Amino acid sequence: MEKELPIPKCFDRPGEAAERLTEMFVEIGQARDTRLNPPPAQRAVFRKLHGVAHGWLERHADVPEHWRVGIFAHERLRAWMRFSSDTGPTDPDLGSMCGIGIKLFGVPGENALGEHGETADLIMQNIDRFFLNTAKTMVEFTYAGVVQKDYDAYLAKHPDINDVLNAMSAPRGSCLTNSYWAILPFHLGEQVVKYRLVPQTVPEDVPDDANDYLRIDLTNRLAEREYRFTLEIQLRTNPETMPLDEANAVWPEAESPFVPVATLVIPQQRIDAPGQADYGQNLSFNIWRVPPANRPNDQSTIAVVRRTVYAAGAAMRQRANGQLTGDPSEPRAAEADPVERDNCIVQAVIYPAIGVARVGSSDDYFYGPEVTDPAPLPPGSYRDKDKRLKRQAARFRIYGVNARGEIVRELTGMEPSAKIEWTVQLANQKSAWYGFQLALDIPEANYAPPTTLRNPSVADRTSLAINPKPQVLKGAKARAKKFEGHFVDIPVYLGEAMTDAEQRLTVLGGKGVSASIDDSAAITFANNEGWYDDVSDGPVTAKVTLNGEEIQVIPAWVVVAPPNYGPQRKSVRTMWDLMRDVAIKAGKLAAPTRPSFTRDILPIFERMQGLQWVNAGFAAGFGWEGVFDLTSTAAIARLGSTSPAYREQRRVIYNNFRNFETDANSPVPWPWLYGDAMNIPPVASPRQNSVLSDCQMAMLWQWSEGNFDADYDPAAVPPASIEGVPLAEQGEMLTRAALEFCLADAFHPGCEMTWPVRSATMYMAPFRFRHAPQGWIAPPPSEVLTPDDVTIPNGPLYGQQAGGITRWMAVPWQTDTSSCRSGYTPNYDPYVPTFWPARVPNEVLTKENYEIVMDKSRPLSERRKAFANREAWIEPLGADGYTHQINNMIHHFDFLGVVEVREGPGDADFPALIEVEDYARLITPEQEQLTEPAKRRTQMLRMAPAAAPGPVARRGERSATEVDLSGIALVNRFPNGLPPQRR
Repeated sequence: MEKELPIPKCFDRPGEAAERLTEMFVEIGQARDTRLNPPPAQRAVFRKLHGVAHGWLERHADVPEHWRVGIFAHERLRAWMRFSSDTGPTDPDLGSMCGIGIKLFGVPGENALGEHGETADLIMQNIDRFFLNTAKTMVEFTYAGVVQKDYDAYLAKHPDINDVLNAMSAPRGSCLTNSYWAILPFHLGEQVVKYRLVPQTVPEDVPDDANDYLRIDLTNRLAEREYRFTLEIQLRTNPETMPLDEANAVWPEAESPFVPVATLVIPQQRIDAPGQADYGQNLSFNIWRVPPANRPNDQSTIAVVRRTVYAAGAAMRQRANGQLTGDPSEPRAAEADPVERDNCIVQAVIYPAIGVARVGSSDDYFYGPEVTDPAPLPPGSYRDKDKRLKRQAARFRIYGVNARGEIVRELTGMEPSAKIEWTVQLANQKSAWYGFQLALDIPEANYAPPTTLRNPSVADRTSLAINPKPQVLKGAKARAKKFEGHFVDIPVYLGEAMTDAEQRLTVLGGKGVSASIDDSAAITFANNEGWYDDVSDGPVTAKVTLNGEEIQVIPAWVVVAPPNYGPQRKSVRTMWDLMRDVAIKAGKLAAPTRPSFTRDILPIFERMQGLQWVNAGFAAGFGWEGVFDLTSTAAIARLGSTSPAYREQRRVIYNNFRNFETDANSPVPWPWLYGDAMNIPPVASPRQNSVLSDCQMAMLWQWSEGNFDADYDPAAVPPASIEGVPLAEQGEMLTRAALEFCLADAFHPGCEMTWPVRSATMYMAPFRFRHAPQGWIAPPPSEVLTPDDVTIPNGPLYGQQAGGITRWMAVPWQTDTSSCRSGYTPNYDPYVPTFWPARVPNEVLTKENYEIVMDKSRPLSERRKAFANREAWIEPLGADGYTHQINNMIHHFDFLGVVEVREGPGDADFPALIEVEDYARLITPEQEQLTEPAKRRTQMLRMAPAAAPGPVARRGERSATEVDLSGIALVNRFPNGLPPQRR
């Protein structure tokens, strides 16, 4: 329109303002939005919710007696508050006007709205005037926009109104540091007043560019501490300067200053608690819902029309949403009602849900992690007196739980009322199963070599499976029982089990023995025909009698894996992260609504930093004084703060993590780890490199936007043992501790477990494998396994039998472990990406260099150089060729070093703790155990050209890293190519 047209007289009759505004706001605008937009229906105004909070209003002790009327007749009233902006639900916060609706509970009687109820409402906005003066101008303005659809023409003729609107759009920094005004006149007994709410926190008026910054700020602030506002009143003392029907007029404070009468207290709380926002959205607010003594002044025509319009809008919204109309008589409980503790034990549960043992060449053993941040074992703890690697034992406990699944107590030998009978079975089905080519749950599997049976010429498949009988252990201090089976006719020891004085179960794995039936050499990374090893897995069950009654027992599983050469290190995405993601997507676990910096975000950075002790690339990137400083005291102070001042830093970090949709197969994004479809040369697959779990990425996104709990406490000390964990949390801690020290990087095939763990059908509950039915006989395998075959009901990805988890892994494990290294494309970087450095190190700090670092008599430059000089972990395997290396690993896997924690030199130039290779021994030609035919078969590999230079050899004429691996089966997965960009 070129000019504003007058309103027809039939639409602008005196006394009909309330009806016309109801028609335009509710029957036209709100009704249209309700029809067109997805539910739930929204309010007509102040539609964008920032948060709903609970608190209370406390009257000040010095309030005069004649003011103690209506709401001020009460010393303390419970309150619920709705913070919002007068803009669309998805519109940006910047430039919007903020408001607060306060519903006070405990105000009985008939109110000025004509209702008989228990509540009173205050509605306020963060500007001291309304942009229109009377109901008549409100009709005219609304008509221009709703009917004529031309606000601009109206505002061009009324610049004074436009000025107030612009002032309303001034940027605001926080809902909790704004002042709010009720703008209209109200009665206070015989007097007339205006209300103001003033924050007791120093105002923060720096705007933000995030779309929902006011909601995030409100959530963050109330998660950290309480906030208070002072409710003030301004008495009308001069009718000339304090009009009643000019809502755009500010009463001069020089004539009547505001007087404090009450404090609004908003305690520390989680406003993102389930149901809290929905509760606030259902509340309706009306300025007339107050005791008559506090009613709006009826000479204010704006106040009069609000009575009708607000009531009609609330009724329409509540009806459209299927909610009860009207006002609640009781407030929502600020906290969930306390649940009476139920100590009735109805079930027993075995924890950890998945225990992890590890092979070692020694008879001695130590227990695996039982807390997520265990103290490091003293140097030397991982080997016996003969330098053999100790085995890692898995320990299981049984907890009695109530009907809600809450732990009541551990069931041990300390109480005679509990009798426990454990049953454990271990098996190794590798040689009777299919060979590994590629994870069958990714699209690239269709282009890899076919997945065929191992040892296909052996008709008796049962002779290839090592299936010891289950072992039963009763009561406390049950003597060790061995798991002994056969591979064809070769006896194989898979481990043993025993109980302690508390009836806890200890499971030990094998000794790391791998061999072939005809003494032939291993020649490939995963599928060596005629070979077996002694890793295993199987069910852990129990029979529990409590007070003479047998109770149901929730079973567990044990996995016996290869050794952990980096016992303090975790990968960036752990097995616990992956299984958590599987459970969330399957609807078995709730997705986190708001990440904790300490528990969810910082560990990701700390894991990348920790890989500095096992990979030179991570050392330079994330390690001590690395180029990506994410874990120093100064960095944590920034990154652990929700302040918008650091938002762009957080975004930059988030954007550095790999996103399959944007980064595809680039090796540059974090984490610098190979993926399931790794190939040399790299192929057009996003799974050439690894990515964090969807849950981890979602939490990083929330963190980047400032929506997280800033809960980092530098003085906090995590529990060093399971006894330091609250009883109710011990079960979950045992499971998480075991799984966080397992890898979920490249399932190629993996270290402890592989790709089937990504299938939700593998689980009976989160982190707990489904057991096959008692007596289940698996159908005989076909010659070839396809991606479709693994998804059939009751197929290999459903209930598991002993050996069902580790059968997908390499045989023997040593050939895979010694093949999975780093920097396969050295012209990009000789150290990254990498496969599994947290379990299988790449470059380490040697004892010799550590001693130089510790020697303060040496020049600092020499000590720094020694600290930076990480040497190849695989050097003991020699440089005679790939086949020699993998066979040397089979026979001498304990010659390679374990990375231990040692004290630093104590000066500011080096870390307080340093991780050092404990021992490494070069395998001499006399110690190699290749047969003569095997040696001849490997001559070509021994003569293969060297790759680009790696670290300087420290134990031989050539470095083990100089052996060319570009032609091995591990990295040649797609002989027929791969279509581009399969996601």
